[in-house]
Amino acid sequence: MKRYIFLIILVFSLNSSFAQAPVEEQMGSWFTYGGTYRISDKVSLSNCVQSWHYEVADNFNFLFTNIAVNYHVSPKLTTSLSYGFMDIDSGFNKEGIHTYENRLFEQIGYKHKLGKLPFDHRIRLEQRFLDKPEPTDDILHNRFRYRLGTKITLNKTFFIRLNNEYIWTVQTKKNDGFDENRAYGALGINVFKSANLQVGYLNRKIKGMNLHRLQLSLFYKADFRNKKS
Repeated sequence: MKRYIFLIILVFSLNSSFAQAPVEEQMGSWFTYGGTYRISDKVSLSNCVQSWHYEVADNFNFLFTNIAVNYHVSPKLTTSLSYGFMDIDSGFNKEGIHTYENRLFEQIGYKHKLGKLPFDHRIRLEQRFLDKPEPTDDILHNRFRYRLGTKITLNKTFFIRLNNEYIWTVQTKKNDGFDENRAYGALGINVFKSANLQVGYLNRKIKGMNLHRLQLSLFYKADFRNKKS
């Protein structure tokens, strides 16, 4: 019964978001691939590729790529270091000026359960080195991110994924500080044991904008540890 209550709340929240959206806002899209590769009991590698669009599968906005090294302190606690490269096009309805970004982040992930419901916490510190076109100087953004998520299992094949992430960019002399919030809900499909697809909706609130994005994601896990026979 509690699971159905969660679904009802999710549906009503999505309907409310759409009803309040200005007419001029477009439905955009995010496509995501995330991979995790376990190489020992304590160490894994992961990578992520994202392509953002101002409209569904059209009007390029942002390309995100990264690779991370993860240290598994325990089954519940993981620490990570990552490097990423990004291509940002800020022009809407036309080819805009591109900003290129090199990004570092340090992360802590923690998992636990409340009753039978699992929760995951992600705390991340980011250093964003933005290479802006002349005459603008290059800029460093420092960001703090916190994400709370849960996974509601429906059966062996389907699940619901929900998370909310708060992001804070620190104000400096060269850039304004601002907040961002990303709320996400998706239907997940276990394609096979090591991979799942997620089809969902993401609401992004940033700098006074209320953006709506359809999201299609593929997540894959591989285990390269030597198995004892």
